[in-house]
Amino acid sequence: MIQFNATAPCVDNGPLEATRLRGTRDVFRESDSNCIDIGLVNNMPAAALEATERQFCALLDAAPDGIVVRLTFYALPGVPRTDVGRRRVATLYSDVSDLWNSHVDGLIVTGTEPQSANLMEEPYWGTLTRLLEWAERHTYSTVCSCLAAHAAVLQIDGIERQRLSDKRFGVFDCARVSDHWLTATIPARLQMPHSRWNDIAEDALMACGYRILTRSQHAGVDAFVKQRKSLFVFFQGHPEYEADTLLREYRRDIGRFLRRERDSFPSMPQGYFAQDAVNALTALRERALLDRREKLLTDFPIDLLAGKVRNTWHSAGVSVYRNWLLYLCEQKERRLKARQGRRESKRVRAMSFGSSQQTGAQQTPADRPARRLEETRHGTP
Repeated sequence: MIQFNATAPCVDNGPLEATRLRGTRDVFRESDSNCIDIGLVNNMPAAALEATERQFCALLDAAPDGIVVRLTFYALPGVPRTDVGRRRVATLYSDVSDLWNSHVDGLIVTGTEPQSANLMEEPYWGTLTRLLEWAERHTYSTVCSCLAAHAAVLQIDGIERQRLSDKRFGVFDCARVSDHWLTATIPARLQMPHSRWNDIAEDALMACGYRILTRSQHAGVDAFVKQRKSLFVFFQGHPEYEADTLLREYRRDIGRFLRRERDSFPSMPQGYFAQDAVNALTALRERALLDRREKLLTDFPIDLLAGKVRNTWHSAGVSVYRNWLLYLCEQKERRLKARQGRRESKRVRAMSFGSSQQTGAQQTPADRPARRLEETRHGTP
């Protein structure tokens, strides 16, 4: 079981409370390649902020025994937040500027709800792109999720996302299409949740040297990578999602329709609900279209449905993040060995220099002219 050492204080019933208790059993040692520093840049809005913390903690917690993860939460200053979100960030998070003069072994950057059709017009764009540039020089690998993946490929290679006619929403069948260590332990076919309004075309990624790892016939590219100074890992899907995450997103979107914050009734997530749930939600939709009042949201059977939806992607997500953590350990071990090699080389040179000085000091007067002659012959003054 992975051990966390959280640098931020814990709050009652927060996802890090148990983490702190477990972390006291192991000491984080910078000189140990099995001790990994990870930063989580959580850009999600207040309603999903804590859930996102919990989701990524769960994936990292499933790492192999013997790996100690020191997890630190970071926040981008330009991400719009409610008072509740700002209070949580102030309590548990470090400012992303704390990263500029530091190194972490791995970085995870989440997506967020888009505020603008043009990513470059998002209020956090400047800080996000600086973060991605920093990550290339100061991490072994960086994971970019959903909107963060779209921002990264735009920043790195100028690949623009394409707006979809409807939200790509649901659990989709995917296939492993590349032999890569990151996905080596997942099944050839798997399911993965997606929730996004935009897409990155596969041919655009291939033309710029990205490697596609998993794809869906109906959802498009799922996961892909690109090796730069740091290994960048991209997810359009959400291996971190919990079983009821799509359910709660759907209820949220229905609420927005009932409050007239959006014009159309949201599409139901594909491949997610059993038929009886589909029938009940279809009936709710018909009522909402005839009588558009926020009060109808109380009839949404969230508790009943939460007990029926299943997480069919968790094992694949755990496998991917386990492989990612092992990669970070391997890269850190290489760096530590290289550093030790340099230190050993300096020590040997220092010993050799000291030995030659001592030999010179012990020479007899008769020896010195012969040594001087040899130095002159070789051009030594």
